[in-house]
This record gives sequence, C-alpha cells and structure tokens, in this order.
Amino acid sequence: MSEPATPLSQHGLTEHGLKGETTTLDPDRHERALARRSAESRATVPTVEFSNVASVDALLEREHEVGCGIVAAVIAAAAHALRTVPRVNGSYRDGRYELHGRVNVGVTLIAEGLYTTPTVFDADQRTAAEIGAELGALYTHAREQELHPSQLAGATFTVVDSSEYDIVALTPLVNPPQAGALAFGPIRDVPVVRGGQVRPGHTMQLSLAVDHRIVYGHHAAAFLEEVKAFLEEARI
Repeated sequence: MSEPATPLSQHGLTEHGLKGETTTLDPDRHERALARRSAESRATVPTVEFSNVASVDALLEREHEVGCGIVAAVIAAAAHALRTVPRVNGSYRDGRYELHGRVNVGVTLIAEGLYTTPTVFDADQRTAAEIGAELGALYTHAREQELHPSQLAGATFTVVDSSEYDIVALTPLVNPPQAGALAFGPIRDVPVVRGGQVRPGHTMQLSLAVDHRIVYGHHAAAFLEEVKAFLEEARI
C-alpha cells in the first residue's frame, strides 16, 4: 500500500505557496456584466451546437467590388437566414415561443480592451455595404466608449466574429432570451475538388449554438444551409 499523502502544512507549504505570487484584479463594469451573462447562459439555456463549412471564393471577389467586408457579409447572410427560418429569430419565454417581427443582429466586437455587442437593427432590410458602414461607426463609438444604451439592446440574434484568431471553431454563447448565436472563424486556404480536379480554394467555418427549447435540429440545419448558400453565392 502507498503511504498516505503528507499535508502540505507539515512542509511549511500552502496552496498559495505552490502557485507563486498571486495578483488579484477587480473586473470592470463590462467584465462583470459579461461574467453574469455567461453564467446565466450556461445555467439556463439548454444549448445544442451545429457547424458547417462555407466556400467563400466568390465572396472574396465580390466583397472587394462591394467594399463591405467579411463581417458585414456574414451579418447579411445571418439576417437573410433569420427571416427565412423565423424560429431562430425567436425566444423561448415562460413555456411559449415568441417570434420577433424585426431582425436585429447583435455583433460581438472583440479586441484588446474591447468586448461589447452593439445591435444592427433591421439587418435583413439592409445591404451588406450599408451594414459595413454602420459597423465602422459602431467600432469607433465602442473604442471611444460612446455607445448609447439603445445601441446595445434589442438584438434578436448574435453574430460573433472570431476570424482574427487561429482557431478551428468557436461555440458562441446564446444570449438569453435570444434563441441562437452564430460564430465564424478565419478564412483558410484549402484544396477543393471541382470538376474532378483539385484546386486551391478558401473556406470559412460556421458554428451555430441554439436554445433547443425553441430551435430543433431541422431548424438549425435549415438556418446554416441558408447562411452557407448566401455566402457561397455572394448575394451581398
């Protein structure tokens, strides 16, 4: 039999001593809100995740012509899919389904010292170029901490841009009472088969998290198919 472990205290050690010098930091107001929302999401929303991969060769060519940017294109694609699959643009509240009449997409802006989610209102009624112009203004206001509370409310769905990070996929948090959130990763150079031949191509990973109380598998699959088709056909 092995000898019982000797308590750390008998060696003059403590748990803190093993970890080295510890620095304690107080979260700021935004970090406290993020911690609260994250805990609420994980504790209250039965989340199911789905993923797909979109070919974005046509989109890369078209976005330079339109001048909208990839983030705006994904928001436009998500807005189209939300209008097409309305359950994803809804909420589960008090045992009932609420389907929202407006498509308002919250976009999570992540950068050094910046983590916020302003809302692009009526995104389904706007072009990708119009969305891109608004995103530029939102970024500026966010960095200068000039976002109005009304710009941070009213979202019916969330898009998370993780394209700046070299990761395969990110499962986004569902922000209750929203029914879902979509994250997209970096554009990757990959070999693709076209006409029986291997050619260079570009793809983007799409990750969808949904509240399974209102969005079922066929809703999520249909939503991702609409987003993928919108991006691959470059309907911006």
